[in-house]
Amino acid sequence: MNTELIIDAQTSEVAIALLEDKQLVELNKEKSNIQFAVGDIYLGKVKKVMPGLNAAFVDVGYKKDAFLHYLDLGPQFRSFNKLVQLANSKKGRTPSISKFKLESEIDKEGKISSILSPGQTVLVQIAKEPISTKGPRLSSEISIAGRNIVLLPFSDKVSISQKIVSPEERKRLKRLMQSIVPKNYGVIIRTAAESKKVAILDAELRSLIKKWEKAFDRTKATPIPGIILSELKRTSTIIRDMLNVSFNSIYVNDDGIYNDVKEYLSTIAPEKEKIVKMYTGKTPIFENFGVEKQIKGLFGKTVSFKNGAYLVIEHTEAFHVIDVNSGNRSKAGNDQETNALGVNLAAAEEITRQLRLRDMGGIIVIDYIDMHLAENRQLLFDKTKELMSKDRTKHNILPLTKFGLMQITRQRVRPEMHVQTLEKCPTCKGTGKVSATLLLDEVIENKLAFLVNEKGVKKLILKTHPYIEAFLTKGFFSRRNKWARKYKCSLKVVPISSYTFLEYNFFDQNDNKIEL
Repeated sequence: MNTELIIDAQTSEVAIALLEDKQLVELNKEKSNIQFAVGDIYLGKVKKVMPGLNAAFVDVGYKKDAFLHYLDLGPQFRSFNKLVQLANSKKGRTPSISKFKLESEIDKEGKISSILSPGQTVLVQIAKEPISTKGPRLSSEISIAGRNIVLLPFSDKVSISQKIVSPEERKRLKRLMQSIVPKNYGVIIRTAAESKKVAILDAELRSLIKKWEKAFDRTKATPIPGIILSELKRTSTIIRDMLNVSFNSIYVNDDGIYNDVKEYLSTIAPEKEKIVKMYTGKTPIFENFGVEKQIKGLFGKTVSFKNGAYLVIEHTEAFHVIDVNSGNRSKAGNDQETNALGVNLAAAEEITRQLRLRDMGGIIVIDYIDMHLAENRQLLFDKTKELMSKDRTKHNILPLTKFGLMQITRQRVRPEMHVQTLEKCPTCKGTGKVSATLLLDEVIENKLAFLVNEKGVKKLILKTHPYIEAFLTKGFFSRRNKWARKYKCSLKVVPISSYTFLEYNFFDQNDNKIEL
């Protein structure tokens, strides 16, 4: 598979498009002033404790207080809390975590009112970005992600990605990491660590520990609420999470990002540094690689995918609904069941692409075309699972119900991607209102006078709606004849049935449109 990353840097945002075999499968847009990104670590202040919800609202500097549930405190919350108190009260460096005496773990079924109180300072990490009217979702189980491993302060576990399936490799990695991880630290071994040598993993582990300790040393000088450790820029985060052996090219149109990406790649995968290429063409980068056209065709309410079949995608507050329609698709000689299976399998490909592309999260309900045979329903279910295996986001898929509905849950940590595909009406300019029709002939005459007197154009063609053409030309004393005599010009009025009622354009004698 040919995998390309196209990065379009503009003044207000950076847009990142992932193409697989020239097909757009992911689109991320990062605002230049983005705050409260997933992975950022903050010192926050507890504003309210809600025993009924077994949760607390924490001020991290966002306009709405962030939400912290008891189950997201993590078993080692007391140890983190003690470390924060020591950092804020003592002079000098905070004691190293590897030499820190752990506090007792909190009760899994305890109450938040026994742990937190209003005004208390807490160390928290953004688990979900602000979505819709909600503030950020927080966790006190701190983790620092790297390319191959995720560091877990105050943990003693070594976990391995389920996508590493070889038992021998799993044993090797676990034994290796257990031998090099310091006391009071745990790690999650990511899929990218498969087959990596101990030197690479050890260097990354030391780098993450140093990053964490440096960040925590800044807590004394950090205002509350305030950030102590920011996640990588979205560009680097996406490369960190997506880069694999199938990655072929990264095209960038900005010098700063080009250098950042090359530098980042040189540290995690030096052999891949040459795939970063600077784009200097005059055509906008997204247009040059066909991304813009795909965006326009893929983000609407209706999405066509194969032989006239199409999806209708609706969004509600509670979940997303996708309806599969066969359209005018038909195959001679095939029965309804075979046609339904063909459309559903093609739809599954487009739906899994749309979930990644729009980053749709929460509950997704898909209404497939009814199939009566159990083996066909199982085939569709298996195909969907296979296609969703490419999705890095956590998800769960349920088999089709007897009504032909499939339910998918997909983790939502960021707002869904929305791209405006509808364009403004050229007549009303998006206002829903048009100028007074009674004055149309005066407006046309004013523009005619400008072209003749100011621009010196003596031979003109006016194209307009047939009704307006008739209004301007009928009768000996028509407005067209009157204007031709008044401005001493040649004026031809041509009816165009495709024009809207009040639409018109002036052209020169060579039929070239005159922009006004």
